[in-house]
Amino acid sequence: MRVYVYVLEAKGLPVRDSYVKVQVGKLKSKTRVVERAENPRWNEEFVFRVHDCEEEVVLSVYHHEDGRGGLFGSSGELLGRVKIPVWSVADEENRILPPTWFAVGKPKAGKFIRKDCGKILVSISLHGSLQDTSSDSPLFPSSNINSNQAEEEMALAKSQAQKIQDGKHWMKAIANRLEKIFAKHEDVSETCASSEVSGTPSDYEDCVEKQQSDYSFEEALSMMQSRDCQREMPEDLQGGILCDQIYVVRPYDLNIFLFAPDSKFRRDLANLEGTTDLEEEPWTLKQEDPPLLTRTVTSTKAATKLVKAVKATEQQSYLKADGKHFAIFVEVSTPEVPYGNAFKVELLYKIMPGPEEGSGEESARLIISWRVNFHQKTMMRGMIEGGARQGLKDSFYHFENLLAQSFRTLDSAELSDKGQIIASLENEQQSDWQLAIKYFCNFTMLSTICMVVYVIIHILLCKPSEPRGLEFLGIDLPDSLGELVACGIITIQVQRVFYMASHFVQARLQRGSDHGVKAQGDGWILTIALIEGTNVASLSSTGYSDPYVVFTCNGRTKTSSVKLQTCDPQWNEIVEFDAMEEPPSILDVEVFDFDGPFDQATSLGHAEINFLKHTSTDLVDMWIFLEGKLAQSAQSKLHLRIFLDNNNGVETIKEYLTKMEKEVGKKLSMRSPHRNSTFQKLFKLPPDEFLVSDFACSLKRKLPLQGRLFLSSRIVGFYANLFGHKTRFFFLWEDIEDIQELPPSFISVSSPSLVIILHKGRGMDAMHGAKSQDEEGRLRFHFQSFVSFNSASRTIVALWRTRALMPEQTEQIAKEQYDQENTTVLVDEATILDKKDADMSKIYSAELPIEMSSLMELFGGGKKEHQIMEKSGCLNYSATEWEHVKPGTFERSVSYKFNRHISIFGGEVTITQQKVSTDDGWTVDEVMALHNIPFEEYYRVQLKYKIEKSGQNHSSCKCDVYIHIIWLKSTKFQHRITRNITSKLSQRLKDIFELVERLS
Repeated sequence: MRVYVYVLEAKGLPVRDSYVKVQVGKLKSKTRVVERAENPRWNEEFVFRVHDCEEEVVLSVYHHEDGRGGLFGSSGELLGRVKIPVWSVADEENRILPPTWFAVGKPKAGKFIRKDCGKILVSISLHGSLQDTSSDSPLFPSSNINSNQAEEEMALAKSQAQKIQDGKHWMKAIANRLEKIFAKHEDVSETCASSEVSGTPSDYEDCVEKQQSDYSFEEALSMMQSRDCQREMPEDLQGGILCDQIYVVRPYDLNIFLFAPDSKFRRDLANLEGTTDLEEEPWTLKQEDPPLLTRTVTSTKAATKLVKAVKATEQQSYLKADGKHFAIFVEVSTPEVPYGNAFKVELLYKIMPGPEEGSGEESARLIISWRVNFHQKTMMRGMIEGGARQGLKDSFYHFENLLAQSFRTLDSAELSDKGQIIASLENEQQSDWQLAIKYFCNFTMLSTICMVVYVIIHILLCKPSEPRGLEFLGIDLPDSLGELVACGIITIQVQRVFYMASHFVQARLQRGSDHGVKAQGDGWILTIALIEGTNVASLSSTGYSDPYVVFTCNGRTKTSSVKLQTCDPQWNEIVEFDAMEEPPSILDVEVFDFDGPFDQATSLGHAEINFLKHTSTDLVDMWIFLEGKLAQSAQSKLHLRIFLDNNNGVETIKEYLTKMEKEVGKKLSMRSPHRNSTFQKLFKLPPDEFLVSDFACSLKRKLPLQGRLFLSSRIVGFYANLFGHKTRFFFLWEDIEDIQELPPSFISVSSPSLVIILHKGRGMDAMHGAKSQDEEGRLRFHFQSFVSFNSASRTIVALWRTRALMPEQTEQIAKEQYDQENTTVLVDEATILDKKDADMSKIYSAELPIEMSSLMELFGGGKKEHQIMEKSGCLNYSATEWEHVKPGTFERSVSYKFNRHISIFGGEVTITQQKVSTDDGWTVDEVMALHNIPFEEYYRVQLKYKIEKSGQNHSSCKCDVYIHIIWLKSTKFQHRITRNITSKLSQRLKDIFELVERLS
């Protein structure tokens, strides 16, 4: 005899990670672990062979704890058990125990001994799968047991069950009576039929959940919409994205097209892929809280080169359906494939509203994500995931092509037509007169105008009267209490109107000088279309506020206009940030209540938009919920359209890397498109993120984890893959508060460590990679075992300092460095050029068979000089005319750029030259300053050329060249830089004078 145990779900568990162990006799099995769910759903079937109806089906519910129990794990903490005798199932009609809720018994020991352990929904059958005998229920697979075997097992079960039939009802009655007395945690409504011996499908159920199959698909969706408007959309599955496309169709229509019963699209897709025996069971609405709409789809997948044709079962469930947003979770089981019992493939279909087209048509965004859920350990995990990934990609390639034949798709160019959106918003802006009419048309203004007009008319109509009481000529005091009250009311009304008028004028001037100004410059341009806001919090008794929005990005601030007396403001405004050299990471959005130009503004809510966690499609049309006590209580949100463009293309990236080379002190080259793409997919980054550098290192936690540290323009990321267990996280440069270097120690295996400390509350997504969290709540990351610690440390610190400083601070530092450099160069040049052969070394000496006049053409500024310098590797060579500065002394300036053969940095050179006439010839002194290279501000190079007539031959001359390096700042690389410059210039001078000799 075989017993089929179907573990469906549980509710009211005191933990969020749980699984169930099923035992019949000495045979055991267990379900997969369902994480982060107090009401888990397993929907798994187990088959056991039994030889005696006296045996029991024991269901043990456990709490799963990650990392507990050392290296080999642990079975977890027992929540409780449910024991179901086999004879009780044999006594049921058709020997089937329908889905029944059982209370989980408390354990005798452990931390759950005094807690309510919830209930578990179980179904048991003694004659194969329930599909054969209960076709109305879509929950159970088909059976392979023939009818003769079932009849033999039925006869055996009846003979054994007859012996205990008489005492069974007495046991039921006693058990139900004891349950009423001692079950303190159970509600009377939950034990609706437990006291009756008959009249229920099973005497052991607490309350049977009835399956509602009487609704059509559209009616079931309507019922879910009425009860399920607050559930959020689930996150994408971790395996990856199979489809992310926008179609010109309503979300509801796309959902009907894909998942309606007998969908033509499903049939066409099955024919295209070669799938046969496609059977779709009707959708079933489970009356739960919240309701759940499910169905089962079976088919036979076509054979491939590696796998034969196999049967596949899909369990489809609606997680959300509110009319505009739909989430369908699909579990695909293929037990006939190799290791098919060890895993299930899970898919998540998400259908959401997309951006509107210019013509006003609605669109729907379809996102399909996947993962492989392993409920048994296997060494073939990597191979299974790879095969599933490839199979799904092939399948959804046909899926997208077939769907595109029915609905038109929107590409990124259509979605991000910034000019069209900006033009449409500018047309929707209201004039100042319209805003004034809307603002001043209220009871206060109208009543004040009426009272003022009434008083003026009264003054014009009344005749002067003689002074009374304490009055004298020119003063008319109130003659009664009523007149005094009327004067007070008029004064208050006029004061109120004056305040409203001044408030309106100040609000219209709040736009600021930056509002509406077009972005300028080359680099990253951020354009924000502020559409509207809803449910903006109010601080006044009127229930309205005067909101305006402040945007902050890379230290720069832009302000919107003020909308007066509204909780649902309509801005329709465009805000643009000037071009930024570095790609922005975060946009801070904060809403304030306007109180006047000199009052302290009150924040009504704030939000943060991380550009690395949103695609361009997400940014082009998004609603953001504001944070803060006021905003959360009012459920405030803003409607934005954001465009982040790079108007200089690859040149912006090159300029960024060139600037970083100065800070890092080494050459940084652009990575290949393939490597950049791999980096972006690894951390799910947008396509405009580019890799700067990466290092092999070890992440220090309880146990060191060897991986790789990736550095880009905006993030620091770490990735490791240890036997299939992947560790992946990243955080922003702006999140870093401090970087510390720890010396080598015994614990770090004689390797220095780099400690990165984040700001409090930042980088919480990367918490699993942090070694510790200090008392201030800051995360600390320890990295060690770098191949070259100095190079990695210098690169990381340089990139962090560049991103950590505000743009104003960077500009100020650059200006100070520029002023200091220019001042130093001028002072040094004036001093250096006056020096005479002090501490100079000879690097070149030769007697050239040319006349001295021909050699001096090298410093003449003519065509020959340009020709020689360009052939020697100088680009963009230019020189000023010689100027007479003092008797016998001339001075000029020279500038050029080295080509890549001479310097990999392609540094720029500026030279100040002086030539002095001597008795035997000429002396040329020059001071050379190198730019756009590492350590450029640390030194200057002085060269002295001594050109004299040769004493042996009048048609030849002698040339000696001396060098001296003047150090403006101290550095440990002085010796290395001196040696490099001396050797390079010595060879370069030799080449130059050979060219002079050849061209003379």
